[in-house]
Amino acid sequence: MDPLYARYPFFEGAREAVREAGISPAALIAEDAPAVERGKERVERALMEGNVAAEDSRRWDTREELLSYPIARILVSLIETPAAVEKYAKAEAATARERFRTDFATDDDLQSGGRTRASLEEVLREFDLADAVRPEQTGGPGSANRPGARRGGGASAGSRAPSHYWVELGPYLDLADAEWGSRWRLVNREVAAGEVRIAAEELSRILEAAVERRVATGLPFEVRGTDGGDAIAEAVSTAVADLRSLLNDHDAGRTTVDAVVPALFPPCMKALVRRARGDESLAGHAEFSLVSFLVAFGMDAADVTTLLDVDGDTAERIETRVEYLANADGTQYPPPSCETMQSYGDCVDPDERCETITHPLSYYTDAVRDAGDVRDWRETASGE
Repeated sequence: MDPLYARYPFFEGAREAVREAGISPAALIAEDAPAVERGKERVERALMEGNVAAEDSRRWDTREELLSYPIARILVSLIETPAAVEKYAKAEAATARERFRTDFATDDDLQSGGRTRASLEEVLREFDLADAVRPEQTGGPGSANRPGARRGGGASAGSRAPSHYWVELGPYLDLADAEWGSRWRLVNREVAAGEVRIAAEELSRILEAAVERRVATGLPFEVRGTDGGDAIAEAVSTAVADLRSLLNDHDAGRTTVDAVVPALFPPCMKALVRRARGDESLAGHAEFSLVSFLVAFGMDAADVTTLLDVDGDTAERIETRVEYLANADGTQYPPPSCETMQSYGDCVDPDERCETITHPLSYYTDAVRDAGDVRDWRETASGE
């Protein structure tokens, strides 16, 4: 199987490769193949962390990685909650976006039994955007409109990568979302001859939206009641219950507190803060738990990296995580419940208050309320 499809299993060619190989997801589930475990991890990380990359990529070969995608779609469908579809599609798209950035910035194909990287031109063709996106030619917008201007998204051979692209108005309006920020609104864009000018780094956001739409298409689908579907549902019932419990954290993951008072954090979060500030590399689930907790009451990327005293690659990774966790309505991926924290081994040093609550945010809300007049850490950090 083409290694490229392991990175982008939602490509049309990937689905065709699975069909041609005659591999049945039902058979994989019946024999509890490794792809099933990877499929569960794929959904779990989508719900917990907003991405679907493997915790340890060395565990899975190309075949298992590719086949985990249809398994994951079955699991998401069986969870039978719209939030599961939304979170899963967003996570697949977010992971693809990071891979696009890596692939497009590299000229090497790095072949290892097949291609592992996609070109921008290939991705644009995949989503029927090859004729809708073109690089801005040297000399600015005027010269880009001259007859014969090349289309297809890439710079010409030997040329520097373009700093801007022009996207046809229809596809732009179809894929761009004003909720991404004011800069995406047409009134704040340069529009000419039915095209919208965007920066090169913004193109991956447009492609992310295209991936999210494709992944979400057809989800959820009926599993139970179909040929062999009941047996599939029974075989993965434990996995589905585990995944559904992660979504149940969403209802408890709310707070009206917007003050940052580290001294009042629950013991589990205090411990994670200490570990992060001590330059310890947190496991993915631990970092997610901590960052989602901080984002839940309004901390932005600068606040989080300052509190955790991180820089370099760690700061960049956490800033990216904050971007995915926060949106206009608050926390898109709420912090895990106490039960989930316990299951991951992150529940430490519980105190008396822990015995009365089921969620770290409930602990913090109660602690701030009982403390009365508190001083926001951000005021101290900024010298106010």
